[in-house]
Amino acid sequence: MRLTEYAIVIIMASVFHSNGNAAPRVGDVVFETGFNTPAERQAWPRAGFASWVKGHGGTTSLCITAARDQAGDTHMLRLPLDLDQYRGCRLLFECEARAEDVSKPPAPYLGVKFMLHYRSKEDGPFWDNENGVFGTFDWRRLRFSARIAKDAAAGELSLGLQGSSGTAWFDGILVTVLKSPPARPAPPANAPPAFRGHNLPRLRGVMSPNVFRDDDLRVLGTEWKANVIRWQITRNWGRAGTDRDLDEYDRWLAGRLDEMDKALAACRRYGIKVVVDMHSPPGGRYKNNDLAIFNEPLYQDHWVALWERIARRYRGNAAIWGYDLVNEPLQNAPPPPGLAGYLDAQARAAKAIRAIDPDMPIFIEAASWDSPAGYEDLEPIAVSNVIYQVHMYAPGEFTHQGVFSKWTPTAYPGKIGGMMWDKRQIRRTLQPVREFQLAFNAHIYVGEFSAIRWAPGAADYLRDCIELFEEYGWDWTYHAYREWDGWSVEHGSDPQNHQPVNTPTDRKALLLNWFGKNVPPERGMQAPAKQ
Repeated sequence: MRLTEYAIVIIMASVFHSNGNAAPRVGDVVFETGFNTPAERQAWPRAGFASWVKGHGGTTSLCITAARDQAGDTHMLRLPLDLDQYRGCRLLFECEARAEDVSKPPAPYLGVKFMLHYRSKEDGPFWDNENGVFGTFDWRRLRFSARIAKDAAAGELSLGLQGSSGTAWFDGILVTVLKSPPARPAPPANAPPAFRGHNLPRLRGVMSPNVFRDDDLRVLGTEWKANVIRWQITRNWGRAGTDRDLDEYDRWLAGRLDEMDKALAACRRYGIKVVVDMHSPPGGRYKNNDLAIFNEPLYQDHWVALWERIARRYRGNAAIWGYDLVNEPLQNAPPPPGLAGYLDAQARAAKAIRAIDPDMPIFIEAASWDSPAGYEDLEPIAVSNVIYQVHMYAPGEFTHQGVFSKWTPTAYPGKIGGMMWDKRQIRRTLQPVREFQLAFNAHIYVGEFSAIRWAPGAADYLRDCIELFEEYGWDWTYHAYREWDGWSVEHGSDPQNHQPVNTPTDRKALLLNWFGKNVPPERGMQAPAKQ
């Protein structure tokens, strides 16, 4: 070992915290630095674009500068972060930062970067940071949380600029344990059938279009034989800073509920159960995709009251399978004191609904965009007649190729993001959901899954997903039906052709084959028996 390497080892020991062999506890400090001692500064590599300056409160800060003609480059310092002791935990990452003239990057995850990176053989490479950080701003807190995979290795903490020019300053880095690994009980012996909210062998269907058209539902129910639709109450497509004006939001929502009344009547005619999906909750999302309902009491209170109004309006409506409280919850950091976080907020809304309607099924979504990884630390809520929902878009490099930027065609099955992706890897990805299902005797509903229509091997990917959903007894809805044509099974693989093709695609044939196994709900659509 060279002297410089030995020095770094000694330095790292001075800034990393360890509680020995004890299990990590909430609040434990994993790592902290204020750059105030020579040892803390020497732990970071040197670079021409980085300097140590006096700044935040007279302390030492790290300054990163990128010239305008270097905006496309990466200007970051990286420090090893030992994660072995914290595998299975969710960690909270915080630092102070300010910026001056940081240009808007080409993607939201670029710009001012305070980032975690690690490798996982089972899950693939992992990156996370607060999104949407650029421009000019005074010192403020950057925060995000991240789950550490059970086999996480080669952890790194990065500071700097990526895909942007300008200057950024960093100080006061703190990493703490936000959540310890949850206990998973053994699967219950001789457990009764899990609550599903319906009496059919399986519900198989699609996500809804953006507007009501009676003929769309007629085709879906009578020709395609789908027996469920997840009806999106959506607008703005998650654009940041929208849905903040509650009076305006309520006027919009009233119109969408009137439209949904027509959809519910049509679904009763055509034998389709409906999931009421609150895709765009009041307050909207921030630049970093956090939902306002998990961060501001005004919007959380309004959201709960909204669900109370919906529960009164549709109590006893047999066309509805259940209420999907919020689409793809994301909460990068703990909520303000006294405000319910993403799961407790869903429990709060569910209990408000239960005070009005004791029977209607309610869907709970997991963290991290309702991904399978979100089930690693999900815990069941204490509310009756609950179904747990998951969305499957892994690996995103395959399912979303070409959605946000130019791309090189990536085929399935095959090597994607340095990993071999096939049915076996999809099974491994879904394993946290399966373990949750068995541990808590829960029913699972796959609210969304898809692959963009021009992805090579899209039908093979969908087939492998569906076969696993069926093996596990999960209901499912494909994303999406007669919405954006990128997800349409009625359109071919040419991204430039925006017209449906005359010959059925292999993706459509796959869905119709499974829909052909459906048992339609009775015309009267009797409400399900109580749990």
